[in-house]
Amino acid sequence: MEQYDVVIIGGGPAGYSAALYNARNARSVLVIEQLSAGGQMATTGNIENYPGFDEGIDGFDLAEKMQNQAEQFGAETMYETVVELKLTENPKKVITTDGTILAKTVILATGAHPRELGLSNEGQLRGRGVAYCATCDGMMFKNKDVVIVGGGNSAIADALYLSKICHSVTLIHRRDELRASRVYEQQLQKSQIHFIWNSQVVEILANQHVTGVKVLNKVNQEITEINCDGVFVAIGRVPDTQLVKGQIELNKSGYIVADESTRTNIPGVFAIGDVRQKALRQVVTAVSDGAVSSHYIEEYFMEQGE
Repeated sequence: MEQYDVVIIGGGPAGYSAALYNARNARSVLVIEQLSAGGQMATTGNIENYPGFDEGIDGFDLAEKMQNQAEQFGAETMYETVVELKLTENPKKVITTDGTILAKTVILATGAHPRELGLSNEGQLRGRGVAYCATCDGMMFKNKDVVIVGGGNSAIADALYLSKICHSVTLIHRRDELRASRVYEQQLQKSQIHFIWNSQVVEILANQHVTGVKVLNKVNQEITEINCDGVFVAIGRVPDTQLVKGQIELNKSGYIVADESTRTNIPGVFAIGDVRQKALRQVVTAVSDGAVSSHYIEEYFMEQGE
C-alpha cells in the first residue's frame, strides 16, 4: 500500500489550495476526487468575485488552473471513489474502489451541495436561470426579475443582496412567517422585496432559459404563474459528511466541527472548505482554508517529530 504525507479527499478549490501549499512544503500529497476538479465551482459558468480575474472566469477553467498549479509542485490526483475512512488508525487508511491508501494526515474537503427543490427540470436549468448562490450569480440577473425560494437567513440575505441589483425580487415561502433572524427586519422594511406566503414552487417554466414559475398556494390550493428571469433556491445546503459520521464531530446541521485552524477532533485530520462549519462559503474562503490547513499540518508533523 502506498503512503502519503497528506491525502486530501475532494478536489475543489479548498482541496487544490491545500495540495498546492502542502506540496510546496515538500510533502507528498494525493488528491482523491470522484469526478473532476473543481467541485461545485466547476458548475458555475462565470465567477466574477474571485480576485485577480477582472472580467470573471469560468468555474471549470479556474478549477483546471488550480489543479495544474498544484501538480506542478508535485501533488498527485487520483480519480476514485472513497468508500471508507479509518481516521483513528496510525497511519490513517483511505479505502477507495481501487484499494487502500495510507496517510499520515487526512484533509477532508468533500464540500456541500445545495438542497434542491426536487423539480423535474431543475437540474437541466442550472446555469440557465436556476441558481443557488446570490453572491456568485447575482450579477447575471442585473435589472432582471427574480424569484427566491426560502425563508431562512440565507434566503433573506440573498433577497436583500439581489434587491440592490435586480429589477424585482419576489420571495416565496412555504410558511406564513420568516424563519430568519430579527436582525433583518429593519432592512426588509426598507426594501422593495415582494413576499408570497404559504406557497411553494411546483414547476419551473422555461424555453432554453427560465421564463417563470408555477406557484401553489397551500391554503386555497390555487396555482398561479409568475414571470421571472431567474430562480434562486435558498432552502439550505447539505454537507457531504457521510464518510466521517461516527468518527468526526459534526454540528447540528451536519457540518464538521473545525475552527479557523481547520483541525478536527481527531489529531492529524483537518476539514476545509464548505464541509466545515463557517460563516461564509465562497471560493475565496475555501482557498483560504486550504492554505491555513497546511500551516497546522506542519505543526502536527513537528509534534510528531517529523
